[in-house]
Amino acid sequence: MAMVMLNVGILAIVASYNAGIISLKRASKLSTAATLADAQMEQYRALTWAAIALDPSTIPATAPYTTDAAYSTTQVTGTCSGALAQHNECNASRVVTGPDHKPYRVDSYVVLSTASTTPPTPAAGRPLRIVTVVVRDGNNLSGRPLARLAATFDSSTAGGCAPDC
Repeated sequence: MAMVMLNVGILAIVASYNAGIISLKRASKLSTAATLADAQMEQYRALTWAAIALDPSTIPATAPYTTDAAYSTTQVTGTCSGALAQHNECNASRVVTGPDHKPYRVDSYVVLSTASTTPPTPAAGRPLRIVTVVVRDGNNLSGRPLARLAATFDSSTAGGCAPDC
């Protein structure tokens, strides 16, 4: 009888140990994804309002990029000077290796605010650019995004005014 009780106790400990390992791995992925999303958003924060745009050649025409809620067929596009590898803020989608040595896909969306977007451009107000950064598991692109970060940039507060404001 004592051996049965001991086995039940040991099995419970092993099961909780396994659940703990899975939780730690998930938490590690989520925190790495949040850090990558924040790093990408910081690159947009360093730009002038007119420079916040995506290179059209880097916009994927397939899911999961095109099926994300932040996707719009009228994204703000522009031309980046120099090699795209040096201008990650211009890349709509790229795969990076996180500090945990695992692949992550960083997708960026830049949309000009209109009456139909949230938040809309205020009446007679300055236009807004809405930037959304989504980070997905590089090995499981069809899964839920690991991190999503959005910011709104006003032409008066992002380092300069675009020609259309």
